[in-house]
Amino acid sequence: MDLYMMNCELLATCSALGYLEGDTYHKEPDCLESVKDLIRYLRHEDETRDVRQQLGAFQIMQSDLLPILTQHHKDKPLFDAVIRLMVNLTQPALLCFSSVPKEPSMRHHFIQVLTYLQAYKEAFANEKTFGILSETLYELLQLGWEERQEEDNLLIERILLLVRNILHVPADFDQEKRIDDDASVHDQLLWAIHLSGLDDLLLFLASSPAEQQWSLHVLEIVSLMFRDQNPEQLAGVGQGRLAQERSTDVAELEVLRQREMAEKKTRALQRGNRHSRFGGSYIVQGLKSIGERDLIFHKGLHNLRNYSSDLGKQPRRVPRRRRAAQELSVQRRSALNVRLFLRDFCSEFLENCYNRLMGLVKDHLLREKAQQHDETYYMWALAFFMAFNRAASFQPGLVSETLSVRTFHFIEQNLTNYYEMMLTDRKEASSWARRMHLALKAYQELLATVNEMDMSPEEAVKESSRIIKNNIFYVMEYRELFLALFRKFDERCQPRSFLRDLVETTHLFLKMLERFCRNRGNLMVQNKRKKRKKKKKVLDQAVASGNVPHSPEELETMWLILAEQLQCCTQDPELNVESMVPFDAASEVPVEEQRAEAMVRIQDCLLSGRAPQALALLRSAREVWPEGDVFGSQNISPEEEMQLLKQILSAPLPRQQGREERGIEEEEEEEEEEELQVVQVSEKEFNFLDYLKRFACSTVVQAYVLLLRSYQQNSAHTNHCVVKMLHRLAHDLKMEALLFQLSVFCLFNRLLSDPAAGAYKELVTFAKYILGKFFALAAVNQKAFVELLFWKNTAVVREMTEGYGSLDDRSSSRRGPVWSPEEEAQLRELYLAHKDVEGQDVVEAILAHLNTVPRTRKQVIHHLVRLGLADSVKDFQRKGTNIVLWTEDQELELQRLFEEFQDSDDVLGHIMKNITAKRSRARIVDKLLALGLVAERRELYKKRRKKLVPSNMPKDEGSLQDFCQEDLQDEEPLPEEENEEDEEKEESLDAEQDQGGSFLSTENLGQGLHQEGFSAPLLWLHNCLIRAADDREEDGCSQAAPLVPLTEENEEAMENEQFRQLLYKLGIRPPVSGQETFWRIPAKLSPTQLRRAASALGQPEKEEKLQPELEPRDVGEQGSSEEHQAEALRALLLARKKKVDLAPSEVTSEEGTPGGKEQLKIATKKRHLLDSDEEQEEDEGRSKAPEMGAPILQKKKRFLIEDEDESD
Repeated sequence: MDLYMMNCELLATCSALGYLEGDTYHKEPDCLESVKDLIRYLRHEDETRDVRQQLGAFQIMQSDLLPILTQHHKDKPLFDAVIRLMVNLTQPALLCFSSVPKEPSMRHHFIQVLTYLQAYKEAFANEKTFGILSETLYELLQLGWEERQEEDNLLIERILLLVRNILHVPADFDQEKRIDDDASVHDQLLWAIHLSGLDDLLLFLASSPAEQQWSLHVLEIVSLMFRDQNPEQLAGVGQGRLAQERSTDVAELEVLRQREMAEKKTRALQRGNRHSRFGGSYIVQGLKSIGERDLIFHKGLHNLRNYSSDLGKQPRRVPRRRRAAQELSVQRRSALNVRLFLRDFCSEFLENCYNRLMGLVKDHLLREKAQQHDETYYMWALAFFMAFNRAASFQPGLVSETLSVRTFHFIEQNLTNYYEMMLTDRKEASSWARRMHLALKAYQELLATVNEMDMSPEEAVKESSRIIKNNIFYVMEYRELFLALFRKFDERCQPRSFLRDLVETTHLFLKMLERFCRNRGNLMVQNKRKKRKKKKKVLDQAVASGNVPHSPEELETMWLILAEQLQCCTQDPELNVESMVPFDAASEVPVEEQRAEAMVRIQDCLLSGRAPQALALLRSAREVWPEGDVFGSQNISPEEEMQLLKQILSAPLPRQQGREERGIEEEEEEEEEEELQVVQVSEKEFNFLDYLKRFACSTVVQAYVLLLRSYQQNSAHTNHCVVKMLHRLAHDLKMEALLFQLSVFCLFNRLLSDPAAGAYKELVTFAKYILGKFFALAAVNQKAFVELLFWKNTAVVREMTEGYGSLDDRSSSRRGPVWSPEEEAQLRELYLAHKDVEGQDVVEAILAHLNTVPRTRKQVIHHLVRLGLADSVKDFQRKGTNIVLWTEDQELELQRLFEEFQDSDDVLGHIMKNITAKRSRARIVDKLLALGLVAERRELYKKRRKKLVPSNMPKDEGSLQDFCQEDLQDEEPLPEEENEEDEEKEESLDAEQDQGGSFLSTENLGQGLHQEGFSAPLLWLHNCLIRAADDREEDGCSQAAPLVPLTEENEEAMENEQFRQLLYKLGIRPPVSGQETFWRIPAKLSPTQLRRAASALGQPEKEEKLQPELEPRDVGEQGSSEEHQAEALRALLLARKKKVDLAPSEVTSEEGTPGGKEQLKIATKKRHLLDSDEEQEEDEGRSKAPEMGAPILQKKKRFLIEDEDESD
């Protein structure tokens, strides 16, 4: 960037800092303010980092900031401001731009900022600069925690961040052009750190218990210091050249000499006697040119071997997304003095800091006190320092903090997480791959250290190694890890170095596992498998829960057997009741609401023949729920107790549905059974060859062959690891045909024709072995040459070696019967006849009409695909209907059906029966919700129909069914199969009973409130209803009106339970929890309905006239309650045998009391029904009707005024 393009204000600010005269920097009076202005400018730079680029072009770091830092460090405010500015300017480019930009212009800005950072790094390679930083840091660390201020901690952190930023700047190898053993800019920086004593301060920070807060900063700086170093080479510095290193160098020189000699020999053969202009032309017979003629070759015969049809062609450009990942980390040898300093630093770090620092960092990571991805520094440090310890002088105690099973688990968890994120987050796949490579290196070093412990002369170290190996070999995840990494290896985002480390780690793991299995007779390991569990739906659940209907004859026979057992038990008052608990204390349902479930449990005990348990459960329930004498009175006689148990046995109790059944209204019910996968953990004896067979697949072999292609660049150990695995597959498993592939043979050809093939004796021997096996097979199987074109799995390998069709012969016993031509013709005919039938399962229709041997659904589907009648097996998956989109006509039809059946008891059932395009229940419900025809799903549940109880039924049984219906009516949806005739018979009775009971209960509530002194609140409520009716008539529209009590008397009335029951009866809805405060008159109530409700509140005189007629009956009934109970017990058997089929005219009072006639008279009067809540209406039906002496009827819930939740 040119200086004349700089911002004038920015240029003036930089000029106001001061000037450099010789080696002395003269600062201006307003230097501090100028530095703060520069910080402010950086805070407001744009996305191209224009301010940063202009300051870099002005070289403000080299010409101003560094001289100020070194010459004016005594000025503490200026020193602090300069450090702040330096930290901002040296911020990594990746943080400035979030990631490497792909857009060309932004990428240019990124490269420009990176160039300025590299210039800053070169300027910082100065002993004086780091001397000032070290001196300042030393003075701050000398202060105790009670003397250190917040500003001091901030300055310590900024100095550490500045050092981190400078070390983080990547090296520019093209610009530096440094060779090994030469001092690069990074080496000069490390040497300056060493001379200034900053390395000793870092060791102090890492080892001091009082400086724990800087542990992550120190670990990050240390990892950047050793970024380009090799731990094995670093450990051997200063010890002379080892024999192994000398042999390696000799082998490399020998390879180079052989290739040079081969090239000289080739050039000598190419040198002909005649001049090159007279080389001649030749016709190559058998090799066609572009046309039909033979190829004409215009060069010498010695060049014919190098001829290819691709000569002169433009190579195809590989798209960027398909290019192989590039290597980002480059290792090089630093200058000798720098390597010696780093070696000593590593030794001191291991002895004094490693265990403590790694423990602190691990704790920060587990407690999530670190920043995102800080675990990568932990894994780098683990791999580097454990490798250094292993190569220098192996001492397990120096790395004991990270040498445990917990560390294996931590690394495996992170490695699996990176692996999954690389597969899901495709945009950042390269970043996740780099993190995965770090985790793999850490895992490899852990295995290498454990393997080194096996060779230790100390028995305690060997025992520790055995314990660790026993744990990691036992757990299945550690064994399956390498298979998963090989199968998902992707060279587009994972570099070749990752594959090399993966191959070497797998080789080490297999070697350790094989040796461990050989030393032990048998090895038990963990095994996990997914078991498919088929779960039957509603029918099986009903059978399991005992909800199976029994005929009266079966119940009578069952009772005769139970009666004999109960004869002995009822006489025993000391029956063990404490052991039977009638409620579930851990259930979310309150104990008061578990009465119905207790009654069902008693019935289940009776049905299963456990009479003593049923009796004990009955007595225990009587103690828990004494109210209402539902389970009998406290002084009940043994005969009455037996009679009550008989009633419970024959009573049609409503059963609570399970979770699966309760949600059945919202699920798709096309599948008859659902498959659940349950992971079962077990143990099995480990077989090494069986585990090795898991690697015998084409994906693993392809990864190994890919690494083998660069055998010239690989180390001898890497080539050995590759050949060892391929030899295991080919020789140990007898699957050499896995390598019968054309690309592998081309690689073998290149290897055998290599002039330096003598240096790769192991590779050459293996290649000859595989080629010999292939030609031996080709002499028997001529198709083997065609098989070279494809990668093969184990099944194809077996067929190639044992003969084609051998696999089918082995599995014929497991296959179904063969299809005859007649059966295939019938299958084709049935498929063509039923495939276009809408709403019908084609396969089920074929199975129903197929007149052959029994076939499964899977066999029919696979044979349809084989015949070409279907494209794929997925076409027959039973996951609801294939109709997804709704047409306009189908929506209109659904709306018409909903309007037609919305008043019926089963709206959804009628719609599903009459709709043209058959769809699942869940699809219809979703569409009704989307169209706004219903507000919530519960509006589509089948409405409960209460069964009529005849007048001759005893009071105990009537109350029994009452409380069961009360407790369970809100929990279970009604079953879909119900007798239609019973519904029609009930409707006429329900209508008349509603006319006589509901309105009377409302008036009784009003009368009771008048007597209790709530006349004023009732008058206020009356006026509110009238006022709301007038407002709705005037405005012509309705809105929910709140009832706001302005007086204390009205507020007390709104808190009274009986007054709230009256509000429920009138259709006034309570406030929504958390959203509203006051009760509201729903917008759905018309003015006429509001006036009727108000008129019902204004009739206290009529209610007072009615009360004297009711009182004598109440007294009489209370006096004869015991007589009623005895008579009810005697009439129970007769009532059970009669069919409940009564006409309205036949409903009379069994006792013939005058109260009953009064009830019928009141019922015939013309009344206006008001809305009632479900629970309150049931309470009124159970309490008021017996008081009037009327038949005990369970009224069907009817709503003439409906509530709805409206948002104001």
